[in-house]
Amino acid sequence: MRIRPTGLVALLAVSALTLTACSSADDDAAEPDVADSSEVAEFPEGSTMATLAEAGEITVGTKFDQPLFGLVGPDGVPQGFDVEIAKIIAGALGIDEDGITWTETVSANRETFITSGQVDIVAATYTINDARKEIVAFAGPYYLAGQSILTLADNTDIEGPDDLAGKKVCTVSGSTPEANLLANYPDAEVVPFGTYSECLEPLRNGQVDAVSTDNVILAGFAADNDDLEVRGEPFTEEPYGIGVAKDDVAFRDWINDTLEASFEDGSWTAAWESTAGSVLPTPEPPAVDRY
Repeated sequence: MRIRPTGLVALLAVSALTLTACSSADDDAAEPDVADSSEVAEFPEGSTMATLAEAGEITVGTKFDQPLFGLVGPDGVPQGFDVEIAKIIAGALGIDEDGITWTETVSANRETFITSGQVDIVAATYTINDARKEIVAFAGPYYLAGQSILTLADNTDIEGPDDLAGKKVCTVSGSTPEANLLANYPDAEVVPFGTYSECLEPLRNGQVDAVSTDNVILAGFAADNDDLEVRGEPFTEEPYGIGVAKDDVAFRDWINDTLEASFEDGSWTAAWESTAGSVLPTPEPPAVDRY
């Protein structure tokens, strides 16, 4: 984690010292600072929320190559819906954008990054499933995706998953889409890569016939590339969650509260419409699963 200013907490500490030195004539002016201090102190002592808020920093694992959800922009900072959701969580801790360290997190290393403490949270098109719950915990979901198929626009042979028999299908090693293809479409030849963006050139040069992952990821690639097209309707349900340490129930519950508040106050909708909403219609927020 980068060393950053302690943000709001540091500012409040300075304010408190200044107020102590002031005369009683300044007491009325001090009241807003006292209120701010109580807001920071509402996190239970020793909780992850209190630790992060006091540090003024959070490390977030996200994708760097996913249009609409997590794609590094010209300034080197990732942009997308996952990124905006992470900013909402950071903001609720009193951490501004300068206090966020973005760590590239691919499908195969998300659990490792959480369990090793390399990141505080993961927001990276991260499907909640029972196998992953054995290793990490999830807040959310904050979006419901579904697995689909991407082909070259002039390919009329593949319109859905039943057309994948005998075809080479690129996906990402360690991902939910890979597991689904292997389990339910054994006649397809699965070709795993490290990231979904790595599948595009093999698709163009004929090394593979299709790419399969979540529809929103594929929609981002299709929106940026006129020669690519998403085929058929989604054929799975992929609830995206925020990954956290498995035993940190208090942090998970707090993130769930924060997500639900974003559904109500419009910040979730604003995050969608400023990112994925440029290509996809605005959905209803999903129901949080407090398992």
